[in-house]
This record gives sequence, C-alpha cells and structure tokens, in this order.
Amino acid sequence: MKKVTVNITLKPSVLDPQGKAIQESLNSLGYKEIQEARVGKSIELQVEEGPDLEARIKEMCDKLLANPVIEDYRYTVEEAVRS
Repeated sequence: MKKVTVNITLKPSVLDPQGKAIQESLNSLGYKEIQEARVGKSIELQVEEGPDLEARIKEMCDKLLANPVIEDYRYTVEEAVRS
C-alpha cells in the first residue's frame, strides 16, 4: 500500500482572493512582514501498488482532483504506515 499526497495550488497568474484576505488579516494583526499568502489544498490517498501508479495518479489529478487550467499540482508517493 502506498500513501500519495497531492498538493494543489492556484497558478501564479490566477488571483487568490482567499489568500489576499489571509494576508490582509495577518497584516492587520501586526504581521507586516507578510507580503503575500496563497491558499491551496492537500489530499492524501491510500493506494494499492500497480505497475502504472504514476500514470494513474496524474490521470486522477487531471480528471478530478485539480483543474489544470487554473491549478498546478505536485505529488509524493511513499510507503503507507500501517498501524
């Protein structure tokens, strides 16, 4: 079993109103050093191993998990920790 972590962020050219609100709120709380904040999402998947795992992950990201028009994604694959 593998643990796949997919991190999705807006492309740099896409406006991020949620990130802007966070940046302005931090500034108003006295954290003036914050120049920009960008919000993304992280998705963790438990995946059975297969010969084409990398291709399947990319397919999942392109078809459902991320919007490739406005979002970038990257992912890591590691051994799942069994409890």
